[in-house]
Amino acid sequence: MAYQRLLRPLLFGLTQHDPEVAHDLALALLAPLSRLPQAWLARAFGPKLNPKSPLPSPNHPLTVCGLTFPSPVGLAAGFDKDGLALPFWAALGFGFVEVGTVTWHAQPGNPRPRIFRFPRSQALINRMGFNNQGAVALAARLQQLPPLPIPLGISLGKSRITPLEEAPNDYAQALRVLAPYAAYFALNVSSPNTPGLRSLQDRAHLEALVTTLQREVKALPPAPSRFRQQPDAPIPLLIKVAPDLSEQALLEVLEVCERYHISGIIATNTTLSRAGLDSTTSEAGGLSGRPLAARALEVVSFISHQTQGKLPIIGVGGILTPTDAQRMVAAGASLIQVYTGFVYQGPTFIHSLNTTLKD
Repeated sequence: MAYQRLLRPLLFGLTQHDPEVAHDLALALLAPLSRLPQAWLARAFGPKLNPKSPLPSPNHPLTVCGLTFPSPVGLAAGFDKDGLALPFWAALGFGFVEVGTVTWHAQPGNPRPRIFRFPRSQALINRMGFNNQGAVALAARLQQLPPLPIPLGISLGKSRITPLEEAPNDYAQALRVLAPYAAYFALNVSSPNTPGLRSLQDRAHLEALVTTLQREVKALPPAPSRFRQQPDAPIPLLIKVAPDLSEQALLEVLEVCERYHISGIIATNTTLSRAGLDSTTSEAGGLSGRPLAARALEVVSFISHQTQGKLPIIGVGGILTPTDAQRMVAAGASLIQVYTGFVYQGPTFIHSLNTTLKD
């Protein structure tokens, strides 16, 4: 509550002209803190922010896509793009974390400001444009990290300078250098902020991308890993879809998933719709937060129904309360991810979600 009453108003007030400053400040503070031993971080932050252990019994772990998750709540891609504070997220109670979206080529993203807050709607609009230091830089950083107690997902995207027809090779180059560190890869083909990217959700483009990356995964040599739980097993590939797809387009994605044995779906990315936003805005970008909740639930429910619950789903979009998390799981999600809800609710939000979903 202290975050919502004191810290959040202060941060929002000081960074109202460029909310990304608050994000950068948080990571600047957490990055050096995350160099401390994991056991110390867990003692320092776990008991204070999560006074009741939120994690399921070790005898009853969550197994999804062949991976073991200590809790069902993950940090969505986009918050810690370059993996600067990974040990801290584990100490905070996240059951997994997804870094990125990372591209093969380092790129600055779109001009700032590129994040916009709508507090009355509990929403954000972003047009970041896959700003990141590149796959090689991320691999170098991960190589220096000690083992993480939670699975690490890596979200892959297309470099802006890469033509659409060369996208499969662009993703593949990033996958190769990051494979030793990924518990799973998320294929981001649904961000609205990279020109042409969403066309990769079309059947022909998606099949070309998936077949290339499946071939890369199968060709990887078995190797000991501090990050991968099963070094001898293929790394799971998940596809992240847009909430703006029609049912027919979603069905085509699901057909590709079944045909090429994709491990799971992440539903959903941000939306181009402005429905549910309580103010008029001309800002371009993807909308997240409360206005996305209903549509994200619809997509998760549709995918679960069409696949008879056999395809694992990570539900994300509009989760701002424990009840939202319960609804997402009831709709068919095996795991959930948060981003905007974490921004608005603060660190203790993770404990609330974990406690609710544990029950």
